[in-house]
Amino acid sequence: MPHSGKTKNLADHVARCRRIVIKLGTNVIMRDDGRIALGRFYGIAESIARLKHDGREVLLVSSGAIGLGMDRLGLKKRPSDLAALQACAAIGQSRLMSIYDDAFEKLGCRIAQVLLTEDDFRDEQRFANLRSTLASLLEMGVIPIINENDTVSTVELDRPSETPSHKRVFGDNDKLSGLVMTHVDADLLVLLSDIDGLFNGDPRSEASKLITEVHEVTPEIRGYAQGKNGRGRGGMTTKLEAARIVTEAGRFAVIANGHIPHVLERVCAGELVGTWFWPRRNA
Repeated sequence: MPHSGKTKNLADHVARCRRIVIKLGTNVIMRDDGRIALGRFYGIAESIARLKHDGREVLLVSSGAIGLGMDRLGLKKRPSDLAALQACAAIGQSRLMSIYDDAFEKLGCRIAQVLLTEDDFRDEQRFANLRSTLASLLEMGVIPIINENDTVSTVELDRPSETPSHKRVFGDNDKLSGLVMTHVDADLLVLLSDIDGLFNGDPRSEASKLITEVHEVTPEIRGYAQGKNGRGRGGMTTKLEAARIVTEAGRFAVIANGHIPHVLERVCAGELVGTWFWPRRNA
């Protein structure tokens, strides 16, 4: 796989990507005041519809259920109680899907809700069923909208971050999107956040520079990751883990700013926007 100096071939590689997994973070879907960012939301939906009409298959991993549930309940601060978090997820998930359904119906696209827990990846039969269902949905031209089932699964909500990684199938939607992508033989993972990509320091500092290409997720690259922010549970560390999963499977990943209009079109045209992660050479 090409390294630095050959990125002019990026557009050619991306043009061959037919099946794409897109992950939307909470801070892309929600405004700073805790309300849904409808203009941005509908803009991204239109971009996804255009990808569909261009013959691409799209799977969408979407956060935002807890944020929408908090908004409906008038909560300004994320609850610390697990049961309250699960209640927010239950309330918000129905709102999230209602908004998706309304947006995509206007754009002539059909959607399906897919809620997952760790057991869906651990159990061989359940995983086979999941894979078959997703394949059938894509064959029908349907956009699967995937989220962790926070109402029944507590792994993402209350498991300490220091829990050994081999005991955690996923603990956030970033890593979930990477696992979904590699298990449905997708070609490209697009992680949309509220940041331009991976920086070599604090993104808020003018001294920090955007890293446009990564060819291996090394300890140095991991060291650039910042902590979590806002309402979302993920951060740059979890996005790097998702990118590592994807690149080690021989696929492309990119972290881009979902606040930028038409960023999906730019990414899927192979433009060097955000931070691109190239497949491992020996994958």
